[in-house]
Amino acid sequence: MDRDLSASRALPRLAARCRIGRRAAVAVAVAAILVVGTAVVASTVPALAAPTLLSQNKPATASSTEGAGTPAAAAVDGNTGTRWSSQFSDPQWLQVDLGATATVDQVVLVWEVAYARAFQIQVSTDGSTWTPIYSTTSGTGGTQTLAVTGGGRYVRMYGTTRATPYGYSLWEFQVYGTLGGAGCGTANAAQGRPATASSVENAGLPAAAAFDGNTGTRWSSQFSDPQWVQVDLGSTVGICQVVLTWETAYATAFQIQVSTDAATWTSIYSTTTGTGGTQTLTASGTGRYVRMYGTTRATPWGYSLWEFAVRAAGSTPSPTPTPDPGSFWGDTGSIPAAQNVLMVKILNRTNGHYPDSQVYWSFNGQVHSIAEQQYLDMPVNSAGRMYFYLGSPTSPYADFIEFTVGASAFNGNTTRVDAFSIKLAMRLHAHDGYDVSVGEDLATFQEDRSVTFQRFINEVPTEFKVLAQDQAPYRIPAPGSHPSFRAGGVNADYFTAYASSVGVTAATSDIFGCAASLANNPGMCAALNRHVATLPQSQWSDPSRYYQAAPANYYARFWHDHAINRLAYGFPYDDYAGQSSFISHGSPQYLLVAVGW
Repeated sequence: MDRDLSASRALPRLAARCRIGRRAAVAVAVAAILVVGTAVVASTVPALAAPTLLSQNKPATASSTEGAGTPAAAAVDGNTGTRWSSQFSDPQWLQVDLGATATVDQVVLVWEVAYARAFQIQVSTDGSTWTPIYSTTSGTGGTQTLAVTGGGRYVRMYGTTRATPYGYSLWEFQVYGTLGGAGCGTANAAQGRPATASSVENAGLPAAAAFDGNTGTRWSSQFSDPQWVQVDLGSTVGICQVVLTWETAYATAFQIQVSTDAATWTSIYSTTTGTGGTQTLTASGTGRYVRMYGTTRATPWGYSLWEFAVRAAGSTPSPTPTPDPGSFWGDTGSIPAAQNVLMVKILNRTNGHYPDSQVYWSFNGQVHSIAEQQYLDMPVNSAGRMYFYLGSPTSPYADFIEFTVGASAFNGNTTRVDAFSIKLAMRLHAHDGYDVSVGEDLATFQEDRSVTFQRFINEVPTEFKVLAQDQAPYRIPAPGSHPSFRAGGVNADYFTAYASSVGVTAATSDIFGCAASLANNPGMCAALNRHVATLPQSQWSDPSRYYQAAPANYYARFWHDHAINRLAYGFPYDDYAGQSSFISHGSPQYLLVAVGW
């Protein structure tokens, strides 16, 4: 029996996966706040301060000491003539209390002759739950300078195998980094980051909804155990707190886990007595990926989260910045302030093929050339599209972006799900300094249209070359809508055998379009398009494995290969594992849209 999806549970969302009207569409609520893409920081990024020694003369404790003359404190006193030494057994540890949560980026161990062959460097926010940030089974002794990434108030060396019959002995244990001031940061490091899940209840309740900053949208799983939802923070950070805002369908038993590679997971919080509601959890760990791993549901339904927030020790890192390519984005200092939600500025980047008077945009009944009106003060709107035309407002050179704009949020994307017609890129800038861009990359903008079409033909397999020929020079349609891949076409069985090998019976066009039986199975649809469906599901989120063999959606691959940070919407569920061009943030200031030839 279908679960009741009455108004109190079902939530409308923007058709960001397939866009409005497509069968696999997944809506996004008006106030959703999600960022998928890599930041383009408009302002100069200040240099980071050099790391400082944080551990010297701080309180230190150890699992044991060899004698009163070799205490734990001797390893953090700055004197290389004094040392800590443990008893002669495994394991042993030495820890230091930095006094406040810090971001740790280097640890220096100055070993006495009695060193560790196998050991870990671990961090904790509370001195009881520990997360490794460095591990080796081939320690060298002497002075070891270790580059690490983590955060916590407590740092320890945890030795598991001695190199000598003696204990573990350190002349100095030095921890370098930056104190986080008030300790755990207040920013949500997970908001707007790429998210995936073990399953979704339906297409309207995706993983991304738990990280969009909107407590009116949610993720919900299928009705079985176990289930998980995870977020990619973009870089490894020290984690100090997780806040789960549960819907009625909560977990009684679950773990918070972290990972550096989304394959090997470490638990940093565990409970069998979950309460539901809003749970604020002290969870100390280090990782790029964070997930809630539920093992026991509290209700007959699945697991459902309105929000999954992650707090980082010290300051929250920004996504990897991409330098502004020269004057591509133009002057942003003169953009007028919006009276509505955000100011949209249209940029002519046709390399002289069209003057501003022949580059048109349309939105909500308005049609203007850039020469007539370059700016649009964007109001609140739901599931909107902004169209762009070259030559005239009825030109076949036409394409669009799509978005939902809330009272204090922008959510949108460029898209190649239906077809390519003209080159588009957009850059979202928010009042808090956040800056993200998606769309075709600079090299693609700089080359002539004929070169792009020929490049497509050169880079895709034979079956796909026709896409850049039939409707040239106007469009390159997606394969799912081309007759050659549809019933009766020469490539109608392109995916048939591969899909059957994983138990999927679907038409090739439905696989490209994530339609029919795949409309509510984003993971499998994405896996088929990317040719990873026969791999363990844990590897479906690894982009390095995508498009390595046929059959695959080489149309989508082409747009990824020529997109900013390789993020593109090449098929409806291309947002699975955070690969799409969907971007968003709260408190938006302006949106730049570049229109190319």
